[in-house]
Amino acid sequence: MTAEPKKGALPQGLRKLWKNGLFRSSFLIAIVVLSVLAFREALIFTLKTEYPLQTPVSGSMVPTLNVGDLLIVQGVPDASNVYAHPGDGDIIVFRDPYNPNDLIVHRAIDKLQIGGTWCFTTKGDANPSPDPWRVPESDVVGKVVWHIPYLGYIKIYMGTPIGMLLSIVLLLAILILDSLNATRKENKQQTVEEKVKGEPKTDAMNH
Repeated sequence: MTAEPKKGALPQGLRKLWKNGLFRSSFLIAIVVLSVLAFREALIFTLKTEYPLQTPVSGSMVPTLNVGDLLIVQGVPDASNVYAHPGDGDIIVFRDPYNPNDLIVHRAIDKLQIGGTWCFTTKGDANPSPDPWRVPESDVVGKVVWHIPYLGYIKIYMGTPIGMLLSIVLLLAILILDSLNATRKENKQQTVEEKVKGEPKTDAMNH
């Protein structure tokens, strides 16, 4: 026969655990990370592309898009809906023909069907001539539907080794400082309690 837990023991245990600075900071950081991942998955589902957030890393689309802009990218399940025109064609995001692991953000200025597949001629707004390739629709990951200035620098920074290292160091610093702060408060409270216990009791009847 097992003994039943005392009433209020579980909430009290949770409160005691929450007072632990290291646990509290780790829990909050985990919540932030999970929220970011959930937000990204929601964007992928909503925008129908694996690459919903991008940012230019060169000035080839200046002045329309600048380095550090955060781009909102929407998938293009039907490539025939991509508008291609030299002046105001859709800005598409596609795999670099020379390095498929990289993405390029350029304007679609012309398109034609080759063997049932749409192919696009692209050009950076700041470049004097079109790109020396035709982009097949299978390499198009989406088109830019919105951009937000400067926010893309966060994405660029986080993608660098130094950025990731500094982020890890910052998280560790937050954990350590929060833990030290919680320990300091606990020690201070314990000292006050010991001082109160050590004080002699006075007789209320004595004057």
